[in-house]
Amino acid sequence: MRILLVEDDPDLSRQLKLTLGDAGYAVDHAPDGEEAQFLGETEPYDAVILDLGLPKVDGVSVLERWRRGNVATPVLILTARGAWSDKVAGFDAGADDYLAKPFHTEELLARLRALLRRSAGHAAPSLSCGALRLDPRAARASVNGEPLRLTSLEYRLLHYMMMHQGRVIGRTELVEHLYDQDFDRDSNTIEVFIGRLRKKLGADRIETVRGLGYRLTPLAGEEAV
Repeated sequence: MRILLVEDDPDLSRQLKLTLGDAGYAVDHAPDGEEAQFLGETEPYDAVILDLGLPKVDGVSVLERWRRGNVATPVLILTARGAWSDKVAGFDAGADDYLAKPFHTEELLARLRALLRRSAGHAAPSLSCGALRLDPRAARASVNGEPLRLTSLEYRLLHYMMMHQGRVIGRTELVEHLYDQDFDRDSNTIEVFIGRLRKKLGADRIETVRGLGYRLTPLAGEEAV
């Protein structure tokens, strides 16, 4: 899952990038509203964490422009402004949630997880696909209750596929949602990670749809855990 962090405070930005990375997200950072607007319009993020008090272009204006341009990415407003009128302005501009500074990173991560679940149509805090289970809160996955040992990129890939299970996902889409902007992207590496996941999950859980991509499905007759 790929996140755009829009925050002009360099210390807070570094802290949040580390926190989000440790939680299993690929993170791009924009330090001002101008760059944020461009990235939000040109990159397919799964969610945005957006500060309102930005240089060059303020956060509310950025959000309004995204929504006018039909950018539907879920947005969590993150700001030091505590007045109710600022919250209303953020929601009216198209925000999906709001968190005031100072905040606990655990609450930020919880709100982000909820935002991602809602946007993908999931209600439960954990994701299941037959006997395969993934807990975004702990960044862990298991099959039949047995923990899986996954690298950070394997976890990101599995997380994204479980959020969109049953749907064919192309290699280009996976690349766009797994790697941050600075990563040397190569769609051929997706095949490598798919192969690794198949060895750990069981080969039949991930179907190759020739010419289109991959689809994650439960095994036939398998009950959810």
